[in-house]
Amino acid sequence: MSEKNITLNKSFDFSVRVVKLYKYLSNEKKEYIISKQLLRCGTSIGANINEAQAGQTKKDFIAKMSIASKEARETKYWLDLLIATDYLSDQDEHTKSLLFEIHELIKLLTSIVKTSQVKEI
Repeated sequence: MSEKNITLNKSFDFSVRVVKLYKYLSNEKKEYIISKQLLRCGTSIGANINEAQAGQTKKDFIAKMSIASKEARETKYWLDLLIATDYLSDQDEHTKSLLFEIHELIKLLTSIVKTSQVKEI
């Protein structure tokens, strides 16, 4: 991972945590459907940010970062659903830190997309 790209590093670290959470949910809680959805969108954030870094145009960069932002919001949805259905506890420190990280990623990605779009105009 790039030492200077905070967004890429944060999304990679978050993806690692999502993979570990998926393993826990499927092995320990025997939950397969929601956890698979979480795995797909939670790891897609970093993949799209990584693709955006190699964007051929500014529009391509914005498009990939917008997808990453949407995937982050979807990830938040699945985390909230896992909490609401008692697969995760919102009192657990790991869950709290995951929610904090996804909020941070959403804010960061939203800011990047908005700033890039303004510069585009």
